[in-house]
Amino acid sequence: MTSKTNHLWGGRFNEPTDEFVKIFGASVAFDKTLALYDIEGSIAHATMLMEAKVLTSDELKKIIKGLEQVKQEIVSGEFTWSIDLEDVHMNIESRLTEICGEPGKKLHTGRSRNDQVATDIRLYLRDNVQRIQNELQKLLHALLDLAEQENETIMPGFTHLQAAQPISFGHHLLAYFEMFKRDKERLEDSFKRINTMPLGSAALAGTSYPINRERTAELLGFERISLNSLDAVSDRDFAIEFASNASLIMMHLSRFSEELILWSSAQFEFIALPDSFCTGSSIMPQKKNPDVPELVRGKTGRVNGNLIALLTLMKGQPLAYNKDNQEDKEPLFDSVETIYSCLHVFSEMVPTIKANKDNMYQSAIKGYTTATDLADYLVKKGLAFRDAHDVVGKAVAFGIKENKDLSEFTLNELKEFDTSIENDVFEVISLEGSIRSRNHIGGTSPEQILIAIKAGRNAIK
Repeated sequence: MTSKTNHLWGGRFNEPTDEFVKIFGASVAFDKTLALYDIEGSIAHATMLMEAKVLTSDELKKIIKGLEQVKQEIVSGEFTWSIDLEDVHMNIESRLTEICGEPGKKLHTGRSRNDQVATDIRLYLRDNVQRIQNELQKLLHALLDLAEQENETIMPGFTHLQAAQPISFGHHLLAYFEMFKRDKERLEDSFKRINTMPLGSAALAGTSYPINRERTAELLGFERISLNSLDAVSDRDFAIEFASNASLIMMHLSRFSEELILWSSAQFEFIALPDSFCTGSSIMPQKKNPDVPELVRGKTGRVNGNLIALLTLMKGQPLAYNKDNQEDKEPLFDSVETIYSCLHVFSEMVPTIKANKDNMYQSAIKGYTTATDLADYLVKKGLAFRDAHDVVGKAVAFGIKENKDLSEFTLNELKEFDTSIENDVFEVISLEGSIRSRNHIGGTSPEQILIAIKAGRNAIK
């Protein structure tokens, strides 16, 4: 072996790695994100090896002391990362060997970088899913608080971005609560697949050393152990599942962002966002731009792209591990940090949203949003729904011509369309009467919204 081949794996090689190939193949620039998880896994692995009498207790003490020193150097920024050593694992092992000598060379006994990195990624993702869950929890509470505050704030509900039926702003916010609650449930469900330990699978076929995988799993807090060594080292389903969940979260944030952008525009003026979450224009002094929701909406594309990148990465790989899998980390790390930052900024922004109640109310009046309530009223008077639909359609056409909302019609004008209409119709075609009439589970009445808020608080305790 020449002096220029890698001393950690270069025994079989007679030529040094091409300089460009060395840079091209190195992953340390990004996989050093896994450094502390790599050290955590190594301490557990070494402890198990000592208990299995593969290492002595003295060797274990030196390894742990050395790894703790490496950890301190990394945390303090003193650690020197080398492309020559390719990745996070070899950088740490090389430094460990410098510190403690021969015991450092024994740390890799009974494992491969294949099961080592698979373990590191799971440890990393396990921690970060918890971090993301915490931000989701804060956002869910913020939505419930704002929904309770705006329970009786009337606004138009939309289909096709056209005013459809009156609802309350609180009811609208609870729709997003349901979306993000499902996101939280999906992350919780995926956690058991993340929290599975591949360590002990070695390169692809396990090891002949007398290892105790159950003990290593216990030390690392894994719930279960992988049952097939080939699958364990090459599986990235858990990362793809996370990326899919991340895309769903971003899709929900993006939908919410789109509405906040529309609602805060001069054309709607349904809400006001605080200055601290907006920016101005370099040329137009009157501008107040909703940059936070716009950025979140834009970042959705990169998270969706990361999901496709991971799916494409894995689709053509034969068993077991392949160098392709080096490309799993950057999209995964990016999705984790993007999701976390977007959830964090939303959980801070949502409590600051101010509703322009009068604008919302006036917009609900303009859209003939109680037309369905009038049709239902006529059905209760004995008309078939299709006939009632036709009657109300004609009434709306008259209202458009006269520039009058249904609630502004006189009783005599309404009777022109159907003689069964009586004075009690005005209780039905008012905005307040409309939202209160839907007093069923999932409905828009203030009473049902409060019930839904209480149920939501119980669900996310």
